Amino acid sequence: MTLRDHLDHLLSTGRSLFTTEDVVQALVCSPAVATAAIRRLRDAGQVATLVRGIHIAVPPEYRSLRCLPPDQFVPDLMAHLGQSYYAGLLSAAQLHGAAHHAPMVFQVVAQVQLPPIQCAAVRVEFVVRHNLDQVPVVERNTPRGILRISSPEATAYDLVGYAPRAGGLSNVATVLADLAEVLDATRLADLAALSPSSWGRRLGWLLDLVAPAGLTEPLYKALWPFKETVPLNRRRPRVGAALDARWRILVNDDVEAET
Repeated sequence: MTLRDHLDHLLSTGRSLFTTEDVVQALVCSPAVATAAIRRLRDAGQVATLVRGIHIAVPPEYRSLRCLPPDQFVPDLMAHLGQSYYAGLLSAAQLHGAAHHAPMVFQVVAQVQLPPIQCAAVRVEFVVRHNLDQVPVVERNTPRGILRISSPEATAYDLVGYAPRAGGLSNVATVLADLAEVLDATRLADLAALSPSSWGRRLGWLLDLVAPAGLTEPLYKALWPFKETVPLNRRRPRVGAALDARWRILVNDDVEAET
């Protein structure tokens, strides 16, 4: 058996991920021989390396990309690593139909910090959320497995909670304006306990800015009473910021959503 034979069999079963050790066993060869064979096919665009020792077979339709789209390899990669995950933030928003601009990086939420992946032009970055197993997800079929995606409501919280990773509050507001079309007010309120109160209050303020009236009423009731004021942007000075009386938020950032 050659490495090409092994990869053809892999792709025929709907899989793509393999390890250097898999090649050693399939070809009954040394690690050095396996590594050289992988390198030759990588140079030909038929294999891509995600992290050291972990690779994917690239089918003909993606040879020009020299990698698989991330939604097709992330599920297998996270299963191989034994890590819980979901596609989140801007990537989840796009998958829910809310993105003015295509994200430049595929964002994955995990319980531990993992190094970013650069696979040709494909970039994957990881964001840590320790209670992600409690976060509701939806599942979507891909040609090579099932991708876990944060629910629209969970995505809204993550966009606000990790706003710097989502392009800042103005970009978050822009995305929320589109995402609001699929948000359920009751589910939004039910998720409040999974995140810091400050996330929910900032989310409420932003949704009041860009979403239809009434969407935040259950969320407001779930979070009330507010024990202290919080800044809209925790990275900016609070001095001189106006106080929003409804959410008791110091509005210390200029937020402008694109239309």
